[in-house]
Amino acid sequence: MTDRWTALDLEGELLTRRQMIAYGRRFARAGRGAWYSFAIEVVWQFLAQTTRFRVRGSRHIPKTGGVLVASNHLSFADPTTLTAFCLAAGRVPRYLAKASLWNLPVVGRVMRSGRHIPVYRGAATAAEAYRDLVASVRAGECVAVFPEGTFSKDPDGWPMRGKTGLVRAALETGAPVIPVANWGTHHLLPSTAWFPRVLPRKTVELVAGPPVDLSDLRDRPLTREVLDEATARIMGEVTTLLESIRGEQRPLAA
Repeated sequence: MTDRWTALDLEGELLTRRQMIAYGRRFARAGRGAWYSFAIEVVWQFLAQTTRFRVRGSRHIPKTGGVLVASNHLSFADPTTLTAFCLAAGRVPRYLAKASLWNLPVVGRVMRSGRHIPVYRGAATAAEAYRDLVASVRAGECVAVFPEGTFSKDPDGWPMRGKTGLVRAALETGAPVIPVANWGTHHLLPSTAWFPRVLPRKTVELVAGPPVDLSDLRDRPLTREVLDEATARIMGEVTTLLESIRGEQRPLAA
């Protein structure tokens, strides 16, 4: 009997090293681009040896069509684990990232190969990034977003208030927003660390939920009230998923 990993039979289990390797064999490959694909394979080999995944809810990420994946943010390792989760669900995620990365010798090739979206400073160029985000979603891409915009500053790692760019794109395009909770990356690569902490082997847990219901907001003008309500719903779903991973409820604000 082999340790072959299928879409549903090991969801919720802590994957062994053999199962981690099998998990990587399920990754979507079409449309990754040569350099993005190379980076994925290198990083996954590292993760397969230094982490153990527990995943749930990947079925909620649609196999085709434009989709926005919204995750909490605790570590520079978050894009690597979220990418693996999306790839195993059959989607190649694109990211918004600071434009300076495109100027780096190797990283720039990865960003261009992966058709990621550069974000420049300034109002005009930020508007261009939003335009490119909407265009990517309308072209049927999976775009992964960290709505908080930075690492959570909550002392216990709970999600902060999200920014509104994600919901603007969701309401303009009608694309589903899939909430994801990502937990354990802050042990692998703390926000203050220069190098990963690989010993002992770290556990990373990812869980996705069904699309956030924004149906009652889609035909309304994009006022601050509507944007804040939609953002609160998304971050509320992410928080609920994180509560299910951690086995505790987020304390109520004082």
